[in-house]
Amino acid sequence: MDTTETEHGRKGLIAALTAYVIWGFLPLYLILVKSVPPFEFVGWRIIWTLPICLVIVAVRKQLPDLKRALCNRRTMMWLLASSTLIAVNWVVYVWAIQAGNVYAASLGYYINPLFNVLLGTLLLKERLTRTQWAAVGLAVIGVSLLLGGALTTLWISLTLAISFGTYGLIRKQVDVGALPGLTIESIVLLLPAAGVAWFYAQSPMGTSIDDSFDLTLAIMLGGALTAFPLLLFAIAAKKLPYSTLGFIQFLAPSIVFILGLTVFGEDLKPVQAACFAFIWTAAALFVWDLWSRSRKPAAT
Repeated sequence: MDTTETEHGRKGLIAALTAYVIWGFLPLYLILVKSVPPFEFVGWRIIWTLPICLVIVAVRKQLPDLKRALCNRRTMMWLLASSTLIAVNWVVYVWAIQAGNVYAASLGYYINPLFNVLLGTLLLKERLTRTQWAAVGLAVIGVSLLLGGALTTLWISLTLAISFGTYGLIRKQVDVGALPGLTIESIVLLLPAAGVAWFYAQSPMGTSIDDSFDLTLAIMLGGALTAFPLLLFAIAAKKLPYSTLGFIQFLAPSIVFILGLTVFGEDLKPVQAACFAFIWTAAALFVWDLWSRSRKPAAT
């Protein structure tokens, strides 16, 4: 049983790390579609996600699972809520990056792991060790250092943290597989996404009707960059404790943080450097505790 649980956790860890690395480098992709208005881009992102999901569902022979979920009223109500949350998260994130608020977007996903720990301990009754609570304390100090200098864009950070944290909680609890769930979320959002795409196609503000092949290809790529990390995240959410999943998430905003300094040309302030040190000390402490405890059963 221990071997099965260890393998279960290992697969969840690999899925989480892969998803967060992709999300961490996502701002580089968003540079390619910077000329596309955020709402329009999210609309096309959803439209191109659905066919990818349907193809994978067919290949993995999960159509019966998809039909079963579609016929379950309770499951559909939860997926309607998760669809709304992820759509809000996408729009705010894309707008923030395109508007140059990379710092605020990064802060949102620094706050999110702490929100995940809060949800995991209060709602899922997950228990943390003293070492893990010490790591949480260090992370709180680090994030608090950033909050003082980001009050004007704090709404961006809080919206990203709360929407994605709640989305992950729902996906962890709802009785549906990762892929069928993502497919249904794409179906739920398809009609409003098509409406948004149509609106911008009729509007001079729209850019997706541009005859640039490179831009069209970049927009289509958004479907794959949406489907695969979200699928991996849903897998990880099922296999890992939510508090653990939250701490792994520090990887993504840290990558965004570094990109902000190196690619987007933001200045590194002393308070940001201190925050970075606190958070990565906390993450290292949390991971060390998980690793040391995972070795104890093997030694007995």
